[in-house]
Amino acid sequence: MIDVRLSRIVRREGSMQQWIFLAERNGPRGFTIVIGANEAEEIHRVVTHDDTTRPLTHQLAFNAIGALDGFIKQVDIVKLHKNTFFAELVVGVNGSDEFKRIDSRPSDALALGLRAGCPIRVAEWVLEEARTDEAGPDPPPGTSEPE
Repeated sequence: MIDVRLSRIVRREGSMQQWIFLAERNGPRGFTIVIGANEAEEIHRVVTHDDTTRPLTHQLAFNAIGALDGFIKQVDIVKLHKNTFFAELVVGVNGSDEFKRIDSRPSDALALGLRAGCPIRVAEWVLEEARTDEAGPDPPPGTSEPE
C-alpha cells in the first residue's frame, strides 16, 4: 500500500460530478477520482474547517464511530474495476488490537478519514492503473478550486 494525500479538489458549479486528485506522499504519481457533489462539499468543509450548525451525514457517521468508542485507523483504496474505485474504511475500538474493514465508496471513506486525520493509502497496482500525472487534470471550464 502506498501513502497518498488529498492534493486537489475540483468543484464544478451546477455539475453532479466533482473531482479529487490524490497524490503519492513521497513520489510523483497521482490519480483523479470523480465523486458526487455532496461528498465534494463535505471534503471541502473538512479541508477548510467549515462547521455546520447541525451534523450532516458524514459528520453523523464520524460522531457515531466515536460515541461507540471507535476510531478510524486508515482509508485504503483497494480496487479499481471498470473505472470504479473501491475503498475500505479501517475502524478500530479503543483498547483493542482488532480492526474491521468496512466496504466504502472512496469519497465517503475520504470524507470520514480526512475528518479523522488518518492515513490514506492506495494499493500499488491501483495507483499504477489509475495514474495520471503529478499535477492532476486541468480543471474544466467554470470550475472553482478552493485551497
